[in-house]
Amino acid sequence: MTDSRYLKRTINKEEIDSTFLGEKRNLRVYLPPGYNEVLSYPVIYCQDGEEFFNYGRIATLANQLILDEDFEPFIIVGIEVDVKVRSSEYTPSGSRNEDYVSCVIEEIIPFVERNYPVRRHAQDRILAGDSLGGSISLQLALKRPDLFSKIISLSGAFYSGIQHMVAAEDDLSSLSLYMIVGLQERDYETDSGVYDFVDLNRKTRDLLLKRGAQIKYDEKDGKHLWGFWQKELGAALTYFLT
Repeated sequence: MTDSRYLKRTINKEEIDSTFLGEKRNLRVYLPPGYNEVLSYPVIYCQDGEEFFNYGRIATLANQLILDEDFEPFIIVGIEVDVKVRSSEYTPSGSRNEDYVSCVIEEIIPFVERNYPVRRHAQDRILAGDSLGGSISLQLALKRPDLFSKIISLSGAFYSGIQHMVAAEDDLSSLSLYMIVGLQERDYETDSGVYDFVDLNRKTRDLLLKRGAQIKYDEKDGKHLWGFWQKELGAALTYFLT
């Protein structure tokens, strides 16, 4: 049974007006136990924010880590996305990709930093994403290494577009990734085709390693589902927050 203390969570719902996307975008902001505006906190920005909170149970997990495992308190920002336009925002060749990247960098991060006491150094920002969310997280870090240096990738959908971006880089020694992929993801069907996610992740890992990135990489029994990823979130957070 889940300890009731883990369920007493403070989650603010925010809404920003995005000039780049031409629409409103919802955020969920988790505040840690003992939150105090005079302090400063590391921050995790989650793509597919609604799923990280609902299926990944990341707020409950954060409470557990902070209350029982003596983690330094941290803030989580879940960036919500409409599944109808998700691929066009998260894929490098997508029609909304450039605008989404600009929205995160120019609108969402400044909004969070105006309204919450998050730290403003690359080493104190973590990007997290599952599937295409892992790909867009890596794209953001490649575009702005001054802002982002840490990525949690859960079965990243590292198709050719993002692999080409990595290959074009010379030095990624400032970048650190936690990568996990399920061994039952070798023939996963997506809306753009059937892919071997194990192969995609191995190739992307190797490209990153050749350019000096620090990689924590693992393959485990698991499918392309939150039932697999949720169990791996604790280890991913531990890797970057301890």
